[in-house]
Amino acid sequence: MSLSLPDFRRKWSCRGYMSARAAMVTAALGLALVLGDRAEARKYAAPLDIFGLGTPRPRAAVHSARIPLPKPRPEEAPKSTDEAPEAEGKPSPDKPGANKPAEAASPPEKQLSACRLGLTEEIAIAPSIPDIRGPGACGGEDLVRLEAIVLPDKRKVPVKPAAILRCTMASAIADWVRKDMVPLATSLGSTISDLDNFDSFECRGRNRIVGAMLSEHGKANALDVRAIKLANGQSIGLTDRTLSRDVRERVLHSVCSRFSTVLGPGSDWYHEDHIHLDLAQRRNDYRICQWNVWDPLPQVAPLLPAERPEEAPPREVAAKPEAKDGADDAAAEKSPAPSDKSVPEKGQPSKPATKKRR
Repeated sequence: MSLSLPDFRRKWSCRGYMSARAAMVTAALGLALVLGDRAEARKYAAPLDIFGLGTPRPRAAVHSARIPLPKPRPEEAPKSTDEAPEAEGKPSPDKPGANKPAEAASPPEKQLSACRLGLTEEIAIAPSIPDIRGPGACGGEDLVRLEAIVLPDKRKVPVKPAAILRCTMASAIADWVRKDMVPLATSLGSTISDLDNFDSFECRGRNRIVGAMLSEHGKANALDVRAIKLANGQSIGLTDRTLSRDVRERVLHSVCSRFSTVLGPGSDWYHEDHIHLDLAQRRNDYRICQWNVWDPLPQVAPLLPAERPEEAPPREVAAKPEAKDGADDAAAEKSPAPSDKSVPEKGQPSKPATKKRR
């Protein structure tokens, strides 16, 4: 039986098997060499520990190198300024010690405004308070609590109760009392004892109407004043009609020249019993001064009409209608007729009765 080489290769082809077997042999030899090196290096107890779970590879010994140290400081050398506190046993204030942790840097202090620097204790007792951030635009910055006003003679006028205002508004109130109200009280023969604060800061709309624009009270920029009390017990009620008109007009002119808004009696019925003062900013420096100084009320109400003067002309007497019966005629004849008017005769038309209004 003759068998040619092509037939042998077609029937008994082993090229694929030979190539696969050769690759497997090559991989096995390479793995054996690698495992042999790792086993020798690590000195594994189990040479077939492929994943390195045995004892770790010992590290090579590290030879420490000697580093030259600086020479000790001579005793006669001067001490440095940085080491002086530590040499004396006191830690440096700038550097945190072992027992003192490093403190966080304090926040920078807020710079004072020009108004705050000018509103000293010689003018008013008004300590600063933190800024108020309310709903919407309610609140303000540079706020103070106006507790008292210091007069030029060093006397203190308490503000009852203390008012929370902006510094500019508090300064304007202090100047008004010191320069305008003190001379007024002196003309009345007394001095100011305290200031009646009706309302200051309050987060609300105008006239406490829901949905209205934010009031200047909500911005801590307004003060409602009801009265200024004097040391002799008298009270300057700004809306008191029993008070002299001249006194109230002097107060009116003083506040309208200092504040941008003045509301009192006559403006609306919300301000019939107090005076509203604020420093609202408007275009072209527009100001509002609505305060009607009413005349004083009469001391005694006129219950009866005044007596008729003698020189007054005589009153007109109404003619009586004709009597229907004899009793009425007799009563008419007995009644005396007025001297200035004649009784109309029978048959003549009589004048209608008239009534005079008073």
